[in-house]
Amino acid sequence: MDIEDVRGKYEVKLMDLPNVRGVWTGKKNEKDVIFVGVTHKVSDSSLRPEEKIPKTLEGYEVEVEEIGDLTAYTK
Repeated sequence: MDIEDVRGKYEVKLMDLPNVRGVWTGKKNEKDVIFVGVTHKVSDSSLRPEEKIPKTLEGYEVEVEEIGDLTAYTK
């Protein structure tokens, strides 16, 4: 399965996790990576097992990025 298919397969589940605000794909060190944007990073010990973002999804590395709160602006 290619990375976009994997992202699509898990995006809804990831978006339901605490503090998650976005999921996208990109490159890190020339490797395909799934990025998960969170409002703020928290320690693994403060999360229940089912709330933790996995380190990999179907062989693709998952990278957590702190992006803060997002606000949509309208004209």
